[in-house]
Amino acid sequence: MLYDLKLSISYRYGGMVLAGRHLLHLWPLELPGVQSVTEQVLTVSPEPAERSGFRDFFGNWTSEVVFAEAHQRFEACLTARVQRYKPPAPQSVSTNLETMPEIISGITSLAPDSPLHFLGTTPRIRPDFVLQDYVRDLVPLDAPTRHVVHRLGERLHEEMTFDASATSVDTRHEDAFAARKGVCQDFSHIMIAALRSVGIPAGYVSGCLRTEPPPGKPRLEGADAMHAWVRAWCGPALGWIEYDPTNACEVATNHIVIAYGRDYSDVSPVKGVLKSASGQAGSQAVDLVPVEEETAGEVLG
Repeated sequence: MLYDLKLSISYRYGGMVLAGRHLLHLWPLELPGVQSVTEQVLTVSPEPAERSGFRDFFGNWTSEVVFAEAHQRFEACLTARVQRYKPPAPQSVSTNLETMPEIISGITSLAPDSPLHFLGTTPRIRPDFVLQDYVRDLVPLDAPTRHVVHRLGERLHEEMTFDASATSVDTRHEDAFAARKGVCQDFSHIMIAALRSVGIPAGYVSGCLRTEPPPGKPRLEGADAMHAWVRAWCGPALGWIEYDPTNACEVATNHIVIAYGRDYSDVSPVKGVLKSASGQAGSQAVDLVPVEEETAGEVLG
């Protein structure tokens, strides 16, 4: 599926910001066999005094911008053409839940995609006994890990309400789970914490959702802004799979990957420091629009 992506993030400040330095995670990832990206352009306003880019530990492209003059607004806008490929049907069996600890104990790699980085506590994730019991009530100990991922995601989708007013970016996943309300970030953090609580490595995916659903299909929750879902490691044979608990589906051609991390703190779209005494208000807008086949043929030759 070929898409035109337009992503914009803006901040308005209550007073003048005298200086600032920001890290931006907005560029879609180039993932061989999964998605390819062309025609990427990132504009920043006001014009930064310095601008550079680098790959972080997990392979995400990070733009760094520095503002040296006073300003009262900040906006970043990315446009890109992204090809998302249909994932092949799984050809391997996932590891059983009860044998996962033994397999994990034999892993020594510390490469960016090593499951060892995606277990235990990270800045926004805290595995606990409440979530451990929640998962074990859903599935038997000998359940395949891919089944655990699906069953947990489905149950969270059934029990939780998508409510943009119920949480903020800093809401703890324990509080969102207790209230059974939140947005895609909360759904994902809860699911990651639950999977880690039973020994399944899991990480956070930042991305975008198809804005226009296929004919006859309901519009997906979270399509108006950047979206989030879960990446889970199901053993050495099957490897990593991605699941969207907000919409109860395994990720396919409706999702565009921006960045991979352990939790939101690794992949937040904008983070940095400001020299200011005022507050701020932010907004996001996303358009991920399918390109008509005849148009795609003209453009791509």
